Amino acid sequence: MNLNRIRKPVCGCGAAAALAVLLPTAGAAQSQLEAPPVPVAVARATEGMLDAKVSRTGTVVSRNDARLAAEVTGRLDWVAEPGARVAKGTPLARVDTRTLELQLREDDAQLARLGANVDLLETQLARLNALPPGIVSQSQIDEAAARHAMSRHELEQARAARDRTRHLIDRAVIRAPFPGHVVERLRQLGEFVAAGAEVVRLMDTGNVEVVARAPVAEAGHLAVGQLVTVHGAAKQAESSIRAIVPVGDERSRLLEVRVALTDSGWPIGSAVRVELPAVQASAAIIVPRDAVIVRADGAHVFRVGKGDIAERVAVRLGNGDSKRVAVAGNLVAGDRVVVRGGERLRPGQNVMIATSAASAPAKSASPTG
Repeated sequence: MNLNRIRKPVCGCGAAAALAVLLPTAGAAQSQLEAPPVPVAVARATEGMLDAKVSRTGTVVSRNDARLAAEVTGRLDWVAEPGARVAKGTPLARVDTRTLELQLREDDAQLARLGANVDLLETQLARLNALPPGIVSQSQIDEAAARHAMSRHELEQARAARDRTRHLIDRAVIRAPFPGHVVERLRQLGEFVAAGAEVVRLMDTGNVEVVARAPVAEAGHLAVGQLVTVHGAAKQAESSIRAIVPVGDERSRLLEVRVALTDSGWPIGSAVRVELPAVQASAAIIVPRDAVIVRADGAHVFRVGKGDIAERVAVRLGNGDSKRVAVAGNLVAGDRVVVRGGERLRPGQNVMIATSAASAPAKSASPTG
Protein backbone atom coordinates (compact mmCIF):
# COMPACT_ATOMS: atom_id res chain seq x y z
CA MET A 1 0.00 0.00 0.00
CA ASN A 2 1.25 3.51 -0.86
CA LEU A 3 1.10 5.49 2.38
CA ASN A 4 1.94 8.83 0.67
CA ARG A 5 -1.35 8.70 -1.26
CA ILE A 6 -3.28 8.33 2.00
CA ARG A 7 -1.46 11.16 3.84
CA LYS A 8 -1.84 13.81 1.15
CA PRO A 9 -5.58 14.35 1.61
CA VAL A 10 -5.06 14.59 5.41
CA CYS A 11 -2.49 17.40 4.98
CA GLY A 12 -4.80 19.17 2.63
CA CYS A 13 -7.57 19.15 5.23
CA GLY A 14 -5.25 20.65 7.91
CA ALA A 15 -4.18 23.48 5.62
CA ALA A 16 -7.77 24.19 4.77
CA ALA A 17 -8.67 24.35 8.46
CA ALA A 18 -5.80 26.75 9.21
CA LEU A 19 -6.80 28.94 6.27
CA ALA A 20 -10.39 28.98 7.52
CA VAL A 21 -9.17 30.30 10.91
CA LEU A 22 -6.98 33.03 9.43
CA LEU A 23 -9.41 34.33 6.84
CA PRO A 24 -12.03 35.72 9.34
CA THR A 25 -9.29 37.44 11.39
CA ALA A 26 -7.84 39.08 8.34
CA GLY A 27 -11.33 40.06 7.26
CA ALA A 28 -12.05 41.67 10.67
CA ALA A 29 -8.81 43.63 10.53
CA GLN A 30 -9.57 44.75 7.00
CA SER A 31 -13.09 45.85 7.99
CA GLN A 32 -11.65 47.73 11.01
CA LEU A 33 -9.25 49.64 8.76
CA GLU A 34 -12.06 50.38 6.30
CA ALA A 35 -14.40 51.65 9.08
CA PRO A 36 -14.92 55.44 9.16
CA PRO A 37 -12.50 57.30 11.48
CA VAL A 38 -13.68 57.87 15.02
CA PRO A 39 -13.82 61.60 15.97
CA VAL A 40 -11.74 62.31 19.06
CA ALA A 41 -10.29 65.24 20.98
CA VAL A 42 -6.62 65.11 21.87
CA ALA A 43 -4.13 66.86 24.11
CA ARG A 44 -0.36 66.75 24.34
CA ALA A 45 1.42 64.86 27.07
CA THR A 46 3.88 67.12 28.85
CA GLU A 47 6.81 66.71 31.19
CA GLY A 48 6.99 68.80 34.30
CA MET A 49 6.58 69.07 38.04
CA LEU A 50 3.25 68.16 39.58
CA ASP A 51 2.55 68.85 43.21
CA ALA A 52 1.46 65.68 44.92
CA LYS A 53 -2.05 65.68 46.36
CA VAL A 54 -3.87 63.17 48.49
CA SER A 55 -7.65 63.15 48.74
CA ARG A 56 -9.17 62.75 52.20
CA THR A 57 -12.79 62.68 53.28
CA GLY A 58 -14.01 65.36 55.64
CA THR A 59 -17.14 66.75 57.23
CA VAL A 60 -18.45 70.31 57.40
CA VAL A 61 -18.88 71.27 61.05
CA SER A 62 -19.73 74.41 62.98
CA ARG A 63 -16.99 76.13 64.91
CA ASN A 64 -19.52 76.86 67.67
CA ASP A 65 -21.77 73.99 68.72
CA ALA A 66 -22.99 74.24 72.32
CA ARG A 67 -25.32 72.29 74.57
CA LEU A 68 -26.53 75.00 76.90
CA ALA A 69 -27.39 74.01 80.47
CA ALA A 70 -29.59 75.48 83.17
CA GLU A 71 -27.77 77.38 85.91
CA VAL A 72 -30.61 77.20 88.43
CA THR A 73 -32.93 74.45 89.60
CA GLY A 74 -36.59 74.67 88.70
CA ARG A 75 -39.35 73.94 86.22
CA LEU A 76 -38.97 75.00 82.61
CA ASP A 77 -41.46 77.73 81.73
CA TRP A 78 -40.42 78.09 78.08
CA VAL A 79 -37.99 76.56 75.55
CA ALA A 80 -37.24 77.90 72.06
CA GLU A 81 -38.47 75.95 69.05
CA PRO A 82 -35.95 73.87 67.05
CA GLY A 83 -34.97 75.61 63.83
CA ALA A 84 -35.33 79.11 65.27
CA ARG A 85 -32.62 81.53 64.16
CA VAL A 86 -31.43 83.68 67.05
CA ALA A 87 -28.98 86.52 67.61
CA LYS A 88 -26.41 86.68 70.38
CA GLY A 89 -28.07 87.31 73.74
CA THR A 90 -31.52 86.08 72.64
CA PRO A 91 -33.40 84.04 75.31
CA LEU A 92 -33.53 80.32 74.51
CA ALA A 93 -35.17 78.91 77.65
CA ARG A 94 -36.53 80.13 80.97
CA VAL A 95 -36.75 78.43 84.38
CA ASP A 96 -39.56 79.31 86.79
CA THR A 97 -38.24 81.92 89.27
CA ARG A 98 -41.03 82.20 91.83
CA THR A 99 -39.01 80.39 94.50
CA LEU A 100 -36.06 82.70 93.83
CA GLU A 101 -38.29 85.77 93.98
CA LEU A 102 -39.49 84.70 97.43
CA GLN A 103 -35.87 84.23 98.45
CA LEU A 104 -35.14 87.75 97.23
CA ARG A 105 -37.93 89.18 99.40
CA GLU A 106 -36.49 87.33 102.40
CA ASP A 107 -32.99 88.68 101.61
CA ASP A 108 -34.35 92.24 101.41
CA ALA A 109 -36.04 91.85 104.78
CA GLN A 110 -32.86 90.48 106.33
CA LEU A 111 -30.90 93.36 104.86
CA ALA A 112 -33.31 95.92 106.33
CA ARG A 113 -33.15 94.31 109.79
CA LEU A 114 -29.36 94.24 109.83
CA GLY A 115 -29.24 97.81 108.57
CA ALA A 116 -31.38 98.97 111.47
CA ASN A 117 -29.16 97.08 113.93
CA VAL A 118 -26.06 98.77 112.49
CA ASP A 119 -27.66 102.18 112.95
CA LEU A 120 -28.56 101.36 116.60
CA LEU A 121 -25.10 100.11 117.51
CA GLU A 122 -23.51 103.08 115.79
CA THR A 123 -25.66 105.48 117.87
CA GLN A 124 -24.83 103.66 121.11
CA LEU A 125 -21.12 103.80 120.35
CA ALA A 126 -21.32 107.50 119.63
CA ARG A 127 -23.05 108.13 122.99
CA LEU A 128 -20.44 106.18 124.95
CA ASN A 129 -17.65 108.12 123.29
CA ALA A 130 -19.39 111.40 124.13
CA LEU A 131 -19.54 110.73 127.90
CA PRO A 132 -16.95 112.38 130.16
CA PRO A 133 -13.93 110.27 131.10
CA GLY A 134 -14.50 107.96 134.04
CA ILE A 135 -18.23 107.41 133.48
CA VAL A 136 -17.71 104.22 131.47
CA SER A 137 -14.69 102.00 131.26
CA GLN A 138 -12.60 101.61 128.16
CA SER A 139 -13.53 97.93 127.92
CA GLN A 140 -17.22 98.89 127.58
CA ILE A 141 -16.35 101.27 124.74
CA ASP A 142 -14.24 98.59 123.03
CA GLU A 143 -17.04 96.05 123.32
CA ALA A 144 -19.56 98.45 121.79
CA ALA A 145 -17.16 99.18 118.93
CA ALA A 146 -16.70 95.45 118.26
CA ARG A 147 -20.48 94.86 118.19
CA HIS A 148 -20.84 97.73 115.75
CA ALA A 149 -18.09 96.34 113.48
CA MET A 150 -19.61 92.82 113.48
CA SER A 151 -23.03 94.21 112.62
CA ARG A 152 -21.56 95.99 109.62
CA HIS A 153 -19.95 92.75 108.42
CA GLU A 154 -23.28 90.94 108.80
CA LEU A 155 -24.92 93.67 106.77
CA GLU A 156 -22.36 93.24 103.99
CA GLN A 157 -22.92 89.48 104.05
CA ALA A 158 -26.67 90.03 103.67
CA ARG A 159 -26.03 92.33 100.67
CA ALA A 160 -23.97 89.56 99.03
CA ALA A 161 -26.77 87.02 99.62
CA ARG A 162 -29.29 89.39 98.05
CA ASP A 163 -27.02 89.99 95.02
CA ARG A 164 -26.57 86.23 94.59
CA THR A 165 -30.33 85.72 94.51
CA ARG A 166 -30.69 88.50 91.94
CA HIS A 167 -27.98 86.86 89.85
CA LEU A 168 -29.75 83.50 89.95
CA ILE A 169 -33.00 85.13 88.85
CA ASP A 170 -31.16 86.71 85.94
CA ARG A 171 -29.46 83.40 85.04
CA ALA A 172 -32.78 81.57 85.10
CA VAL A 173 -33.06 82.74 81.49
CA ILE A 174 -30.69 80.81 79.20
CA ARG A 175 -29.38 83.19 76.51
CA ALA A 176 -27.55 82.52 73.26
CA PRO A 177 -23.78 83.01 73.68
CA PHE A 178 -23.42 83.39 69.89
CA PRO A 179 -25.74 83.77 66.87
CA GLY A 180 -27.02 80.61 65.26
CA HIS A 181 -29.90 78.15 65.02
CA VAL A 182 -31.62 76.14 67.71
CA VAL A 183 -30.87 72.57 66.69
CA GLU A 184 -32.53 70.50 69.40
CA ARG A 185 -34.60 70.68 72.55
CA LEU A 186 -32.83 68.50 75.11
CA ARG A 187 -35.51 69.17 77.77
CA GLN A 188 -39.17 69.88 77.18
CA LEU A 189 -41.51 72.54 78.50
CA GLY A 190 -42.69 71.72 82.04
CA GLU A 191 -39.79 69.43 82.94
CA PHE A 192 -38.00 69.96 86.24
CA VAL A 193 -34.29 70.49 85.71
CA ALA A 194 -31.37 70.73 88.09
CA ALA A 195 -28.50 73.16 87.80
CA GLY A 196 -26.15 71.86 85.10
CA ALA A 197 -28.80 69.91 83.16
CA GLU A 198 -28.56 70.41 79.36
CA VAL A 199 -31.66 72.13 78.00
CA VAL A 200 -31.10 73.26 74.42
CA ARG A 201 -28.50 72.80 71.66
CA LEU A 202 -27.38 75.87 69.69
CA MET A 203 -25.23 75.77 66.55
CA ASP A 204 -23.51 78.63 64.75
CA THR A 205 -24.47 77.97 61.11
CA GLY A 206 -22.65 81.02 59.78
CA ASN A 207 -19.20 80.05 61.03
CA VAL A 208 -18.23 76.67 59.57
CA GLU A 209 -15.11 74.69 58.72
CA VAL A 210 -14.08 71.25 57.49
CA VAL A 211 -12.72 68.56 59.77
CA ALA A 212 -10.64 66.02 57.84
CA ARG A 213 -8.36 63.27 59.08
CA ALA A 214 -5.00 62.47 57.57
CA PRO A 215 -2.50 59.69 58.35
CA VAL A 216 0.14 60.58 60.90
CA ALA A 217 2.78 59.76 58.26
CA GLU A 218 1.61 62.76 56.22
CA ALA A 219 1.94 65.23 59.08
CA GLY A 220 5.35 66.37 57.85
CA HIS A 221 3.84 67.66 54.60
CA LEU A 222 1.08 69.70 56.29
CA ALA A 223 1.32 73.19 57.74
CA VAL A 224 -1.09 75.87 58.89
CA GLY A 225 -1.88 78.25 56.04
CA GLN A 226 -1.32 75.74 53.20
CA LEU A 227 -3.79 76.08 50.34
CA VAL A 228 -6.13 73.13 49.80
CA THR A 229 -9.17 72.38 47.65
CA VAL A 230 -12.49 71.36 49.15
CA HIS A 231 -14.86 69.40 46.86
CA GLY A 232 -18.54 69.21 47.80
CA ALA A 233 -21.50 67.58 46.12
CA ALA A 234 -22.39 70.69 44.12
CA LYS A 235 -19.41 73.02 44.43
CA GLN A 236 -15.79 73.35 45.36
CA ALA A 237 -13.70 76.03 47.04
CA GLU A 238 -10.07 76.96 47.51
CA SER A 239 -9.22 77.41 51.17
CA SER A 240 -6.40 77.01 53.65
CA ILE A 241 -5.55 74.83 56.63
CA ARG A 242 -6.65 76.71 59.76
CA ALA A 243 -5.31 74.32 62.36
CA ILE A 244 -3.67 70.92 62.77
CA VAL A 245 -4.27 68.91 65.92
CA PRO A 246 -0.83 67.26 66.29
CA VAL A 247 -2.13 64.21 68.14
CA GLY A 248 -2.86 61.03 66.23
CA ASP A 249 -5.48 58.52 67.31
CA GLU A 250 -3.66 55.44 68.58
CA ARG A 251 -6.11 53.10 66.84
CA SER A 252 -6.68 54.74 63.46
CA ARG A 253 -3.28 56.52 63.30
CA LEU A 254 -5.05 59.59 61.98
CA LEU A 255 -4.70 63.21 63.06
CA GLU A 256 -7.23 66.00 62.71
CA VAL A 257 -6.90 68.75 60.11
CA ARG A 258 -9.24 71.75 60.20
CA VAL A 259 -9.80 73.72 57.00
CA ALA A 260 -11.35 77.19 57.09
CA LEU A 261 -14.46 77.93 55.00
CA THR A 262 -15.26 81.58 54.38
CA ASP A 263 -18.50 80.76 52.55
CA SER A 264 -21.36 79.96 54.91
CA GLY A 265 -23.32 78.16 52.19
CA TRP A 266 -21.91 74.75 53.09
CA PRO A 267 -24.54 72.64 54.92
CA ILE A 268 -23.28 71.45 58.28
CA GLY A 269 -22.81 67.71 58.34
CA SER A 270 -22.26 67.33 54.58
CA ALA A 271 -19.44 65.07 53.40
CA VAL A 272 -16.64 66.63 51.35
CA ARG A 273 -13.27 65.67 49.89
CA VAL A 274 -10.18 67.67 50.76
CA GLU A 275 -7.08 67.58 48.56
CA LEU A 276 -4.16 67.82 50.97
CA PRO A 277 -0.48 68.25 50.04
CA ALA A 278 1.44 64.98 50.10
CA VAL A 279 5.04 64.27 49.08
CA GLN A 280 7.30 66.74 47.29
CA ALA A 281 6.75 67.37 43.57
CA SER A 282 8.82 65.35 41.07
CA ALA A 283 9.37 65.40 37.31
CA ALA A 284 6.94 63.17 35.41
CA ILE A 285 4.93 62.74 32.21
CA ILE A 286 1.66 64.54 32.81
CA VAL A 287 -1.62 63.99 30.96
CA PRO A 288 -5.15 65.31 31.49
CA ARG A 289 -7.26 63.14 33.75
CA ASP A 290 -9.77 62.76 30.93
CA ALA A 291 -7.14 60.80 28.99
CA VAL A 292 -6.95 58.05 31.61
CA ILE A 293 -9.31 55.09 31.28
CA VAL A 294 -9.49 52.83 34.32
CA ARG A 295 -10.58 49.25 33.87
CA ALA A 296 -10.43 46.08 35.95
CA ASP A 297 -7.13 45.08 34.34
CA GLY A 298 -5.52 48.48 35.03
CA ALA A 299 -5.31 51.98 33.61
CA HIS A 300 -4.44 52.97 30.04
CA VAL A 301 -4.52 55.84 27.59
CA PHE A 302 -4.98 55.95 23.83
CA ARG A 303 -2.16 57.59 21.93
CA VAL A 304 -2.67 58.81 18.36
CA GLY A 305 0.27 57.44 16.39
CA LYS A 306 1.40 57.66 12.77
CA GLY A 307 -1.42 57.71 10.26
CA ASP A 308 -3.84 58.75 13.02
CA ILE A 309 -4.06 55.19 14.33
CA ALA A 310 -5.15 54.64 17.96
CA GLU A 311 -2.56 52.91 20.12
CA ARG A 312 -3.45 51.54 23.57
CA VAL A 313 -0.73 52.35 26.14
CA ALA A 314 -0.85 50.84 29.63
CA VAL A 315 0.12 53.32 32.36
CA ARG A 316 0.61 53.45 36.10
CA LEU A 317 -0.99 56.42 37.83
CA GLY A 318 0.97 58.72 40.09
CA ASN A 319 0.34 61.99 41.83
CA GLY A 320 -2.28 64.32 40.47
CA ASP A 321 -4.83 67.03 41.04
CA SER A 322 -8.39 67.60 39.85
CA LYS A 323 -7.35 68.14 36.20
CA ARG A 324 -4.00 66.41 35.60
CA VAL A 325 -2.27 63.23 36.64
CA ALA A 326 1.27 61.89 36.37
CA VAL A 327 1.62 58.59 34.52
CA ALA A 328 4.40 56.06 34.00
CA GLY A 329 4.42 54.03 30.80
CA ASN A 330 5.47 54.07 27.16
CA LEU A 331 4.72 57.78 26.74
CA VAL A 332 6.96 60.76 26.05
CA ALA A 333 6.39 64.49 26.14
CA GLY A 334 4.60 65.64 23.00
CA ASP A 335 2.59 62.47 22.42
CA ARG A 336 -1.01 63.08 21.44
CA VAL A 337 -3.41 61.39 23.86
CA VAL A 338 -7.16 61.08 23.43
CA VAL A 339 -9.14 63.07 26.00
CA ARG A 340 -12.62 62.63 24.49
CA GLY A 341 -14.01 59.74 22.53
CA GLY A 342 -11.61 57.12 23.87
CA GLU A 343 -14.12 55.06 25.85
CA ARG A 344 -15.14 52.96 22.79
CA LEU A 345 -11.85 53.05 20.92
CA ARG A 346 -10.07 49.85 20.01
CA PRO A 347 -6.35 49.51 19.28
CA GLY A 348 -5.64 50.01 15.57
CA GLN A 349 -8.76 52.08 14.82
CA ASN A 350 -8.50 55.14 12.59
CA VAL A 351 -9.30 58.39 14.38
CA MET A 352 -10.20 61.84 13.19
CA ILE A 353 -8.97 64.66 15.42
CA ALA A 354 -12.09 66.77 15.81
CA THR A 355 -10.74 69.22 18.38
CA SER A 356 -7.43 69.95 20.04
CA ALA A 357 -6.55 70.61 23.66
CA ALA A 358 -7.06 74.33 23.12
CA SER A 359 -10.71 73.89 22.21
CA ALA A 360 -11.35 70.93 24.52
CA PRO A 361 -9.65 71.63 27.84
CA ALA A 362 -9.19 68.79 30.25
CA LYS A 363 -11.85 68.34 32.86
CA SER A 364 -12.26 66.14 35.86
CA ALA A 365 -12.18 62.47 34.77
CA SER A 366 -11.74 58.93 35.95
CA PRO A 367 -10.70 58.43 39.58
CA THR A 368 -7.20 57.28 40.21
CA GLY A 369 -8.29 54.54 42.52
